[in-house]
Amino acid sequence: MVTPGSVSAVQEVVAGAGRVKALGTRHSFSSIADTPGVLVSTSGLDAVEETDAAGLSVLVQAGVTYGRLCPILDREGLALANLASLPHISVGGACATATHGSGALNGNLASSVIGMEMVLGDGRAEWISESSSRFLGSVVHVGALGVVTRLRLRLEPAFSVRQRVFLDVPFESMRDLPAVMGSAYSVSFFTDWRTRGFTQVWLKRKDDSALPGWASELTCATENVHPIPGASAENCTAQCDVPGRWHERLPHFRMEFTPSSGEELQSEYMVPLERGFEALMAVSALGSEIAPILHVSEIRAVAADEFWLSPNYRRASLAIHFTWKKDWEAVRRVLPRIEAALAPFEPRAHWGKLSLLSPEAVRAGFPQWAAFRALAAEMDPQGKFRNAFLDRLMEG
Repeated sequence: MVTPGSVSAVQEVVAGAGRVKALGTRHSFSSIADTPGVLVSTSGLDAVEETDAAGLSVLVQAGVTYGRLCPILDREGLALANLASLPHISVGGACATATHGSGALNGNLASSVIGMEMVLGDGRAEWISESSSRFLGSVVHVGALGVVTRLRLRLEPAFSVRQRVFLDVPFESMRDLPAVMGSAYSVSFFTDWRTRGFTQVWLKRKDDSALPGWASELTCATENVHPIPGASAENCTAQCDVPGRWHERLPHFRMEFTPSSGEELQSEYMVPLERGFEALMAVSALGSEIAPILHVSEIRAVAADEFWLSPNYRRASLAIHFTWKKDWEAVRRVLPRIEAALAPFEPRAHWGKLSLLSPEAVRAGFPQWAAFRALAAEMDPQGKFRNAFLDRLMEG
């Protein structure tokens, strides 16, 4: 593994390598970044190079984390539209895998990309802008095309957010998921699948927005809580309707908190939002098999986008996320059961999470798969960025 400190150093490493893969902050649970060759960590590329307040954009190096970037933007009166649960992840890695937060009108983190610099297999650095024919196939690239070194992100004026948590909510009361998910800036459900209900509902709204009507009928937590009942809320962002800056409320966890390292496994599947309640009911039928090996599940909404390999490609999604106990043998036994239950809803798995979907099922979920395969052959003709993960998916 190498950690280049400049774009030119990345170019030199890539040009001289046989096989190569980029690493971000390593919050992926799949083998997406494995390689028998050189691992290029982007942690040495963590600069915020240029903010453009008038043009509402920022140019960053790929290894910068959202936790480092967001306070810089906020001080200049700027904000990103969406953030993930953890601010510790890198911009480059999150965009490459279409990582997301929650909100029926919020796209995944790749949706903020308006241009990016990618080092190709021969060491050339190519800028790919929104006007490029390669753009929609390259932003969510799953590591198949090159090493991204810089990204330009779309911004908006900074804003404040309030967060409330509601407790013990029956599944049936949230039956109209598209309406519920669209009633606040961000809505997240948590469940352990032990009962037909959500243990918590996290609702985030802009400071000047009213609570949706359905929330008035629920029991509101009177102190900060952790998504896993009984766990300390010390590391969670402030709740109980206390106003705060956008980057201090949209994530569930504070930047000062160091996430667990290797003590959990994760899986996540995207299904059409309009059929989300049916999908939840199908998974809940497996509750007795899921609950013993689970820490918690989070249910979120993600807006549709146009990126070829985004799990939200032209489809508003309900994301069903599982944070598992570290027992791969047990998880491996239950994943086929979950995937079979979700099969009628054409699930698309998060690229950085654990899944046992067949290559055929994965390819069927992405209408632009053939176009992406052709793009990969064009941009990486030597297969320098291929690995076992991609070889399993690519036909031919």
